[in-house]
Amino acid sequence: MSKSVNVCLIGQKFMGRTHSNAYLKVAKFFDLPAEPQMYCISGRNRAELEAFARRWGWQHAQTDWQKAVTDPQVDLVDVGTPNHLHCEMSIAALEAGKHVACEKPLAGTLAEARQMRDAAKKHRKQQTFVWYNYRRTPAVALAYQLAREGRLGRIYHVRAFYLQEWAKPDVPLLWRFDKQAAGSGAHGDLGAHIIDMARFITADEITEVTGAIQETFIKERSIPSQGAKGGIAGGAKSSAQGKGKVTIDDATLFLAKFKQGAVATFEATRMATGNQNKNGIEINGDKGSIYFNFESMNELMYYDATLPRKVQGWQRILVTNGPNHPYVSAWWPDGHGLGYEHTFINQTADMINALGGRRPLVPLVDFEDAYQTQRVMEAAVISARQRSAVKLSEIK
Repeated sequence: MSKSVNVCLIGQKFMGRTHSNAYLKVAKFFDLPAEPQMYCISGRNRAELEAFARRWGWQHAQTDWQKAVTDPQVDLVDVGTPNHLHCEMSIAALEAGKHVACEKPLAGTLAEARQMRDAAKKHRKQQTFVWYNYRRTPAVALAYQLAREGRLGRIYHVRAFYLQEWAKPDVPLLWRFDKQAAGSGAHGDLGAHIIDMARFITADEITEVTGAIQETFIKERSIPSQGAKGGIAGGAKSSAQGKGKVTIDDATLFLAKFKQGAVATFEATRMATGNQNKNGIEINGDKGSIYFNFESMNELMYYDATLPRKVQGWQRILVTNGPNHPYVSAWWPDGHGLGYEHTFINQTADMINALGGRRPLVPLVDFEDAYQTQRVMEAAVISARQRSAVKLSEIK
């Protein structure tokens, strides 16, 4: 391939910033087969878009996303928009002969995710990626490696959780609270990450959701004023336009079974007061266990049950020692921690390596893989609605 990859990014809000930072920094830290060029940024508001392009170093700003993704100069289209736009934009990019990176969850609905999966199968020459960035946290990548080495043995339990508190009653009716735009609430926004993390580390598939519950605690929210900036709800203010109905879940919990026999619990909520971004997982096997909490993202807890009983105990692994720990050798001296933004830079490095014919450090999520996570999400929704178990074989 050529020595550069021209990127078109659609979306300049929260994810636009994280992705822009990744493209800006990745070649400065990683030895890559090609360098990503920040060719075009696309969004709806011309003034905001041009200011964003100047700030982050995008060469062109385009308010017409269809023109942007069909530009012959573009190699990779990165879709960082609300979920209901993923399908149309991603398929258009594939049909235009572009590689595609898409934010998670893959789509707002299972039907749209299926269309995207099928389009990726049809256009096999193009590679697809989905931004399940927490796979690129060194601790999670190390957990994956430990599991592959057999250090956990036969897995019995998976406990996965993603707890945030930001969706307080005074937060206005952002797109994340609108089913038409988001597809789902905490379940799709947070639950998708922990489903992927569980599938990733265990290398096993969920075969049944045995029970689920979804709850919307705040039924109505104030209509937001214009100009919300950054973050998840950063800068969002209520207007005097009254209130609107919340059409997504604030919390989703479900129980599941894995193909190899493990049982699992999943909990995703934006209403867990005192938890900022507690994205975590505990996996228990007959030879060992791991525990990860993103609020302490540079640590992995590991229990080795193969040691003599008198010296068994949880050990804290500080996963910042390169080259022993995944991705760390590209960054700082031992013990100098990484942050949230590094997960996106690490994923960008793996995507560029994949485009250049190199193997990523740990597996990347493509549209097929992300579709499997979407099937689990759908099974949990159906289980909560019907108050019954749902087999994944029923979710096509």
